[in-house]
Amino acid sequence: MNDLGQASANAFELLLSGNNDIWEIISLSFGVSFSAILIATPVALIIAFFLAFFQFPLRRTLISLFNTFMSVPAVIIGLTLYLLLSRSGPLGDLRLLFTSKAMVIGQIMLSFPLLVAMAHATFQAADRRAWETAITLGATPWRAFPTLMYEVRFGLIAAIVAGFGRVIAEIGCSMMVGGNILHSTRNIPTAIALETSKGEFAQGIALGMVLLVLSLSLNAGVSVFQGKGELRT
Repeated sequence: MNDLGQASANAFELLLSGNNDIWEIISLSFGVSFSAILIATPVALIIAFFLAFFQFPLRRTLISLFNTFMSVPAVIIGLTLYLLLSRSGPLGDLRLLFTSKAMVIGQIMLSFPLLVAMAHATFQAADRRAWETAITLGATPWRAFPTLMYEVRFGLIAAIVAGFGRVIAEIGCSMMVGGNILHSTRNIPTAIALETSKGEFAQGIALGMVLLVLSLSLNAGVSVFQGKGELRT
């Protein structure tokens, strides 16, 4: 207990002292994950909308594929991307392996099926009258789409938060395509794994605290937002 207490105290000290290495890791981790979610979300929402509101060939197959890919382990995504981006791979000339851009691509691949699957379920549960009314009043589909999104905003926000939570804490893909390089591709999960394996628990605990606070903040924010929405109804 004494060792744990001392490590926790050192962890607080690292965070409060503005340790450059710690905050550089935090900054890179958040930057990569936010970038991945910002890129993946718009396309995922549009695909989810089409899957929910339109009938076309292979629609059910696509839904099944997205639901299946939602549970693919991060390390499998990392292995696939590694083979594509390695020097002998088809995309090796891009020289993206062991860069933060490769980590963004990996996290997009991880979050995209989850975003589509959860957004699709949200759109399916939506009141279609909002969409039909907007179309009846002369709105084009692209103008009616934001109206529908507003009606189901709570479910969509929950999907985005879940997607962000999926990528901010994953380690398999980031380790394989990023390489855990200090000052370049080391993010929170890979740093925790490395420092813990070295017996440096203070930094691991400090970074774990950041993830815990982030998780609590996101869930509290979603709960407050949903509560305000319920009060207005």
